Amino acid sequence: MKKALSLLMVIMLVLGALAACGPNREEGSSSNDSEKKADDGNKPEKLVVWEDQEKTGWLDEVGAKFEEETGIKIVVKEVEMATKMKEQLRLDGPAGTGPDVLTLPHDQIGELALAGHIAALEVDGEIEDRFTESSMTAQSYDGKLYGLPKSSETPVFVYNKALMEEAPKTMDEVYTFSKEYTKDGNYGFLALWDNFYFAHAPIGGFGGYVFAENDGALDSKDLGLNNEGAVEGTEYIQKWYSEGLFPKGIVGENGGSALDGLFGEGKVASVMNGPWSFQGYKDAGIDIGIAAMPKLPNGEPMKTFMGVKGWHVSGYSKNKEWAQKFIEFITQDEYAKLRFEQTQEVPTNQGLIDDPAIAENPGAKAVAEQSQYAVPMPNIPEMGEVWGPMADSLQTVVTGKQEPKAALDAAVKQIEQNIDANHSN
Repeated sequence: MKKALSLLMVIMLVLGALAACGPNREEGSSSNDSEKKADDGNKPEKLVVWEDQEKTGWLDEVGAKFEEETGIKIVVKEVEMATKMKEQLRLDGPAGTGPDVLTLPHDQIGELALAGHIAALEVDGEIEDRFTESSMTAQSYDGKLYGLPKSSETPVFVYNKALMEEAPKTMDEVYTFSKEYTKDGNYGFLALWDNFYFAHAPIGGFGGYVFAENDGALDSKDLGLNNEGAVEGTEYIQKWYSEGLFPKGIVGENGGSALDGLFGEGKVASVMNGPWSFQGYKDAGIDIGIAAMPKLPNGEPMKTFMGVKGWHVSGYSKNKEWAQKFIEFITQDEYAKLRFEQTQEVPTNQGLIDDPAIAENPGAKAVAEQSQYAVPMPNIPEMGEVWGPMADSLQTVVTGKQEPKAALDAAVKQIEQNIDANHSN
């Protein structure tokens, strides 16, 4: 990496603050190997690429350029990434009707790698250095690389400039504003804190954690979701609901739609949400401001969850070498920038960090700033046992059915039982 890093580059380099070191790869070894394999006459007629819904436009242009250079046709299919992509891969991959290339959030890598659904990659140093170190590490599992980074995201503070002049620096200020503003169907601040993805921010900021890091690896037997900090963070969440600062309608599966609707109607001054929400708010006619999350009452930053989306090669592809060459091609700076301009998903290419398209974009800047405090979602398979019990426990708290300590104790007990039952060697 270059010795002289701009402030924004420093921020981006700490995306996720991942502690585990990335796998060691000998520079130049694999690129030459894959190029030899790719040029040995086994060139396919086409590659099938799965991209997220409503984010495929840029691939028409980039795919055409790849086809022009290689003669390989790119067939793009839209598949909803968050919930459908991996399940469809499990069905279509073995049947021979799946993709050669697909996109996934990094927290799914461990599960799919263990099952052989995605293939390990080897790239040379030039490709590896294209991205921030932390985003490359997020694409790794058990010492192997399983993808190239596409974008990073983490929740931030979004506010309606017509209702709030500037973003507060502390959550105490947000709380005071909300106490005065929340009346007649209007709210000062809303967050989906019955959803553990968002609730981790205050829970982690007060000292809770999912899995402890021991010897550079996540220890699924060391849970910190009912420790003193986690309880304190959940009590903080409880306060917003018990004092009527959050409406009852933003609990459960429809909470996100209710929150977005209220903000889009101009009834909410500020929300905690991710970069996926920015365009929808703008389309609703809201003049939004975007900033990193305000600090918690204990003076600590919100420890939001951070995710890195990546490009992956299907474990079932018969054209793995060419599939890897394709993702190396589309993640070049100029094409990553094109995708950002069309989707507003922030790339992790080091060469773009100071590009005005990103550096002067308020949303991208806020995501970068918040990322220095963010915690990467664990990508070990055991994380799949955490979401359900934590959501159930948080919902019992915010609906007044159970106190934080008891709810978290029950969640941890269920998580431990699920891990023992489903992940024992």
